[in-house]
Amino acid sequence: MKTRASKTVVIVGGGLTAGLIARQLTAKGVEVLVLERGGDHSKGPESSLPNQRDELRWSVRQGLMQDWSRETYTLRHQHNQTALPVRWMESFLPGQGLGGAGNHWNGHLWRWAEYDPQLRSHYLHRYGKQAIPADMPLQDWGVTYAQLEPYHDLFEKLFGVSGQAGNIGGKKLPGGNPFEAPRSGPYPQAPLQVLESGLVFKQACEQLGYHAFPQAAANSSGAYTNPDGQKLGQCQYCGHCERFICEANAKGSPQVLLYPMLRERKSFEVRLNTQVLGLRYDAAGKRATAVHCLDLLTGEEYEQPAEVIVLAAFTMSNTQLLLHSKIGKPYDPVSNTGVVGKNFCYQVNAGVDLFFKDKWFNPFLASGSTQMVIDEFNNDNFDHSSLGFLGGATIQAYQFSGRPIKGRRVPDGTPRWGTAWKQANADWYAHSMTLGIEGSCYPHRGNYLSLDPTYRDAYGRPLIRMTFDFRDNEQKMAAFLSNKMMEIARHCGADKVGSLQGLVTPFDSRLYQTTHIVGGTIMGETPHDSVVSPHLQHWDAHNLFVVGASVYPHNSGYNPTGPLGALALRLGDDLQRYLQRPGRL
Repeated sequence: MKTRASKTVVIVGGGLTAGLIARQLTAKGVEVLVLERGGDHSKGPESSLPNQRDELRWSVRQGLMQDWSRETYTLRHQHNQTALPVRWMESFLPGQGLGGAGNHWNGHLWRWAEYDPQLRSHYLHRYGKQAIPADMPLQDWGVTYAQLEPYHDLFEKLFGVSGQAGNIGGKKLPGGNPFEAPRSGPYPQAPLQVLESGLVFKQACEQLGYHAFPQAAANSSGAYTNPDGQKLGQCQYCGHCERFICEANAKGSPQVLLYPMLRERKSFEVRLNTQVLGLRYDAAGKRATAVHCLDLLTGEEYEQPAEVIVLAAFTMSNTQLLLHSKIGKPYDPVSNTGVVGKNFCYQVNAGVDLFFKDKWFNPFLASGSTQMVIDEFNNDNFDHSSLGFLGGATIQAYQFSGRPIKGRRVPDGTPRWGTAWKQANADWYAHSMTLGIEGSCYPHRGNYLSLDPTYRDAYGRPLIRMTFDFRDNEQKMAAFLSNKMMEIARHCGADKVGSLQGLVTPFDSRLYQTTHIVGGTIMGETPHDSVVSPHLQHWDAHNLFVVGASVYPHNSGYNPTGPLGALALRLGDDLQRYLQRPGRL
């Protein structure tokens, strides 16, 4: 096998985190090589009209997602069951190609709660040790929100985030989220337009004493130029955001804001169509020495040496590479030992449709983040003393698309096909809206990732095996939040309120729920309970770093992109220090 010339920093995965790390490093002249298994979407049909709005190709058939015929996962719900391959994954959608899932995301942008990075300590202090179940391995991250705040601020400016601040320097501001962690300044752009669905929701929440606010979004509310001179256009509310690339360059995405700039820097290189098969590891020296690569165009296998290696791939891929390369001890739920694969978490979701004869919602007019939200029942923003569960969710009225294949809401009792179904679509298409919850998912001893002993991918590697289900804590939390959501629904004044589309157990990979999966390579303060340190440095290889949602020890009731961006920018700065003096950060 050939060995190529050594590089200073090699990053596995060409998505959002890789671009942010490379931005920090190449600004200082550090040599960076990014390895991406997919191609470049910027010149393809997915980026320009009319093909960009092909719902069948990009949404239904997942044209921008991971190729499930080459790499998939296996699933079981308990550790004593036999897992089977997921032949078509719908429940979450890893991206493929330069920019990764950051190209087809909706744009929701949250800073997590100020106490999220110290969640275990927070619950212990407020409720005592007895409040945390023995099978819920919550842990602190080893980093504080205050340490991440400057990187949150930079990330929001780089991505032109539109929003209404709710807390600047500890001062609460009207119109924003009253539970927001303190910010050093406002969002760089004004919030997106509030749609009719948001106004209906806001009025209902005010009747109940809740504080609704517009979702902060990486959908540009106006023309914007970021600190690097990269430009965003104004959102056109075209309804083709999630699962799509933005043809108007109005969505903050790596393809628009990071990689065009990086490709102009002399110290940056990206290799597309490069499948990373594993890492070479020197156990005695505690170093990762090289990346084992396959050129998907020529079929050539080679090794790429590096001074520093960063895993910046999707949650599942980061974990698979560590397990396959035998770096770190695999997690075992029976003996409760090991760390790689531990604390795999998803999110809890539910929804309800509302129908109004005399209100026009025009669902085809939407961005990826046109929603109004309340945060009163998220995480520990409310008292859990007598509820029997921990965690919570945001509740929102959202309007993302009115596309012809999937954008159809009809009242309960409507036939599944035929003349009556067609008439119901005509009657209610423009007169319906949806409420939803996006909930936390805390770790459970029985939810984890491992290598499947039977099934392999197209490259001969064991598939990642998901052992996952929504456990008792999440089921109780979902029931509580669903009741709160239905109470708001009843105050919205709808002519018809649909039935609750609630949490599905056992977990069903055939239903899209969210792409917000976390864990598997979790961060923490000691090697005993984490894969990487608070600086994202692998405990068993000082020149190997891991970044992405895979390092989160739990999942919150927000999407993970905000802290992910902040951690990636911080890692870029940490790597500069490491290169000056290699060793434990």
